[in-house]
Amino acid sequence: MKVAIILFVGLSLASALFAAPGNGSKPMIEWVAHRGESADAPENTMSAYKLAWERGVAAAELDVHLTKDGQLILTHDADTSRTAGQKLIVKDSTVEELQKLDVGSWKSPKYAGEKMPLLEDVVRTIPDGRRLFIEVKIGAEAVPELVRVLNKVGKKPEQTPVISFKLDTCIAAKKALPKVKVYYLAAQKKDKQTGKWSPSNEELIALAKQHGFDGLDLAYKGPIDADFVKSAKAAGLDVLVWTVDEPADARRMIEAGVDAITSNHPAWLSQQVK
Repeated sequence: MKVAIILFVGLSLASALFAAPGNGSKPMIEWVAHRGESADAPENTMSAYKLAWERGVAAAELDVHLTKDGQLILTHDADTSRTAGQKLIVKDSTVEELQKLDVGSWKSPKYAGEKMPLLEDVVRTIPDGRRLFIEVKIGAEAVPELVRVLNKVGKKPEQTPVISFKLDTCIAAKKALPKVKVYYLAAQKKDKQTGKWSPSNEELIALAKQHGFDGLDLAYKGPIDADFVKSAKAAGLDVLVWTVDEPADARRMIEAGVDAITSNHPAWLSQQVK
């Protein structure tokens, strides 16, 4: 009896983590916590990822920059002024210098004293069966340290996909980590006079195919519809979108057939679209 109960609970948890919102006829959607559960905890901190895992989110996303002493540390910005209240340039600062800063108080007094974690620290927290999207904010110079960290921690390759707006970074990451999925990030812009989007959907698909990437991670406000997703998948590519925080936008992306939705509060949003 105990075995049956444990098995049922295990299957139920797996369903909660990976099943699409709504009924079984809908496609599977992977919900991704943007910079961790950043609506409620300070972005890119251990608290944000702890909260995401506790809430059962299937995946989380983080941003990394390279420090002066060659380590990958979590931060979206190239300097610390926005989250720490004082400005240190990340590439010109050591880990020791950066970790003296408080990057939690700006969000809430209860997060006072929160430090900037290293990539290695967060990768170690990934629960079995879940993923951590690693956004590399800089060029290919970050890839050797990325490889070192992932090899050292030893998570399964499918648990640590890499994303970047930097084409050279994506190319280098795919070459150095062939078993790790690499997604090219892009934000498409619409020309007000011609109405055309740049880069176009066709250009993005061709680019991803040319370099052997596993998919595209796109701003949801671009020209993303069922036809585009169908074309991308026919080319063997996954389609991910960011950063969706409103139920209506999430439903539109689900109807288009995307594979994953990144949100600042994914646990909440996934419940709104059931």
